[in-house]
Amino acid sequence: MKIVSAEFLQSAVSPRGFPPPFLPEVAFAGKSNVGKSSLINALLGRRNLVKTSATPGKTQAINFFLINERFRLVDLPGYGFAKVPLEVRRRWEGLVSGYLRDRPCLRGVVVILDARHDPSPLDRQLKDWLDAAGVEALYVANKIDKLKRREVPIRLKAMAAALELDAPPLACSAQTGAGRQEVWQRLGAWLREPMRDRSAS
Repeated sequence: MKIVSAEFLQSAVSPRGFPPPFLPEVAFAGKSNVGKSSLINALLGRRNLVKTSATPGKTQAINFFLINERFRLVDLPGYGFAKVPLEVRRRWEGLVSGYLRDRPCLRGVVVILDARHDPSPLDRQLKDWLDAAGVEALYVANKIDKLKRREVPIRLKAMAAALELDAPPLACSAQTGAGRQEVWQRLGAWLREPMRDRSAS
């Protein structure tokens, strides 16, 4: 996909802050410090559109980005960082689950995993939740540049088994751009789909 324009639209800490659901959206989810923001930047061919942080758990809002004035990419708060207060984690969970459950223009979720590590219990919990809610998901193994080439297929197979996926996660690297085209192929298919009524899910 050719990215003509990409701009930050707004942040939201409650559903009242969400933009009107008139454009299709694709959301990105993943554990804190998994490289989510860096991967979104790499997909868009931008360096610093999505702010990255060395402090896991820093992003506490849902951030919306307008792409080509035709659709939005949505950066969800990272999950699983123990030092975030329990009250804050619960507030994030309510915000994110509400978005995923009720957003009528959501076409799918890109779940970003760290290729170097096995999926966590929270990754498996998210997978189960998305399956139960009928939300389409693309599982991406980021940071393959940190592995030896022979290790990559072994890690992908192990991650697929741990999450009980029908196919291995897509191998990606925010640093090298590996997998970028394959991710956009899936996102393009999602963005061409008609809007679904999530109230019936």
